[in-house]
Amino acid sequence: MEKTNIVVYFSDQQRADTIGCYGQPLDITPNLDKLAKNGVKFENAFSPQPVCGPCRAIFQTGKHATDTGCFRNSIALPKNAKTIAHYLEDNDYETAYVGKWHLASTGNLEEKPYQDYQTKAIPKELRGGYSGYWRASDLLEFTSDGYGGYVFDENNEKCEFEGYRCDCITDYALDFINKREDTKKPFMLFLSHIEPHHQNTAHHYQGPIGSKEKYKDFVLPKDLELLGGGDAREEYPDYLGQCNSLDTNLGRIIDTLKEKNIYENTVIIYVSDHGSHFNTRNKDSHLNGYDDYKRTAHDAALKVPLIISGGKYNKAKVVKDLVSTESLAKTILAIAKIDIEDQMIGENLLDVVNGVNDNRENEVYAQISESRVGRCVRTEKYLYSIYAPEVNGGAVSSCTKYRDDYLYDMEKDPYQLNNLVDNDEYLLIKEELKNKIKTWIKQNERIDITIE
Repeated sequence: MEKTNIVVYFSDQQRADTIGCYGQPLDITPNLDKLAKNGVKFENAFSPQPVCGPCRAIFQTGKHATDTGCFRNSIALPKNAKTIAHYLEDNDYETAYVGKWHLASTGNLEEKPYQDYQTKAIPKELRGGYSGYWRASDLLEFTSDGYGGYVFDENNEKCEFEGYRCDCITDYALDFINKREDTKKPFMLFLSHIEPHHQNTAHHYQGPIGSKEKYKDFVLPKDLELLGGGDAREEYPDYLGQCNSLDTNLGRIIDTLKEKNIYENTVIIYVSDHGSHFNTRNKDSHLNGYDDYKRTAHDAALKVPLIISGGKYNKAKVVKDLVSTESLAKTILAIAKIDIEDQMIGENLLDVVNGVNDNRENEVYAQISESRVGRCVRTEKYLYSIYAPEVNGGAVSSCTKYRDDYLYDMEKDPYQLNNLVDNDEYLLIKEELKNKIKTWIKQNERIDITIE
């Protein structure tokens, strides 16, 4: 039987509500909306770690950030980590990686790394098993801005580009698809865009020229509006412009797959690592570390788009169950018919689509770092989060002593504005959620904790 091609179309820091099928009122994502209509849209998908590097490590390995050691940015993926690229190449898949890597440099936060590949070519042993087509840089936001820059190829040669970055990075992905020599061999293309992440060097989101005028009639998401907006009122038009560019370039990928007559044998996964709270949640109590846009358990940061289309996912279906994108690695390998048993965290998302597990708990968990050492459980009705007191989230990966951080009743308070963690009416509910977190940490971090 012919093996399925896989394209992972990966955005960075994209809120789900930027997308039409997730409620965006402006015409931002027509291609993605069509993809979702034919495939599976996961209505309630959540990040397992709302920081760039740690989430990438999870996606590549199917291991918790505390297991790989990549619990914060500026920690390289261990050389001996077995990744989806290793599994796929061992099973006769061709792999390609394009865009932002963020898993090669190591050092202290906010300082120049002592293992520094931020603007240098990444050696093969630090590419996570991707041995073929490679057009990437460790920190794409340092080797480029919205309108030009460079990446490196598999031979460590610099590849410079001019034009809007999202277009140019997609050009490399199309180059891979168009120039493949062994077209009978299945492939997995991991296209890692940096959009709509803010441009670190400019301290702004950089949409295509004209975005501010084109999207001036934006509707601010309700949580941002009620919290005062942070810097969203200034930045949101460019943010939406970036999301529209992602969608346009997704359309280019789809058109090329169709031209090559391989679209019908390709599964496309659209996902983001985390969302953005636009500086509305980074003044919370118990902050012990650093945050600007995402390092929190609130839905603004944790809730992400997840759409899978093609193959067995051509269901024209919306899944309401809560899922964690920690399942990405296991799901990719399941699409490739690679059996890994219980070697990875998460679940095969096709099982969720098909309702295979009647005993499945409808809840997800996340580890929070850099802004604090935190953990949370998100159920259909509640969000409960804990933090380690007086412990810097950029220095320590886990702890044994925690305290209550916040508790939200999602039915009464969908925008997570009213912290009920000290409300006596929720004592029993909080105890139940505490026990869930304790059990999860025991099983996944292999430590016992107390929550004061």
